[in-house]
Amino acid sequence: MKNETDSLRLENQLCFPLYAAARGVVRRYRPHLDALNLTYTQYIAMMVMWEERLCSVRELGKRLYLDSGTLTPVLKSLEQKGCVRRYRSPEDERVLLVELTENGRQLREACADIPYKVGCSFDLSAQDAQTLHRLLYQILGQFD
Repeated sequence: MKNETDSLRLENQLCFPLYAAARGVVRRYRPHLDALNLTYTQYIAMMVMWEERLCSVRELGKRLYLDSGTLTPVLKSLEQKGCVRRYRSPEDERVLLVELTENGRQLREACADIPYKVGCSFDLSAQDAQTLHRLLYQILGQFD
């Protein structure tokens, strides 16, 4: 019979392996991103920008599950690097838009092999990777 404290044991928590694994995965990206002078958060922001080319800061934050307090310095840094341009929407000044620049488009080519290199650093079968991906997005879907 389990006692009341079993629920507080670290190895019984779902949050801990998710947290520790996320940190470990980001650490695997670091050498590749350091070579391009990017942080992981800048990299994932650029991934959305490569897909969208133009979007609002609000939409970008929603896609990345980031609040504006976290996203603003990331975008400011990417703008200083010449990867994106931020400006107010001509239709509604309350909306801040982010647009991919030519430098940002070129950065995509430099990043193209990073997912493969990082993916190869894990000993997971394709089926396990797909299952993990599906389960993580199932959890994320509950935050919308």
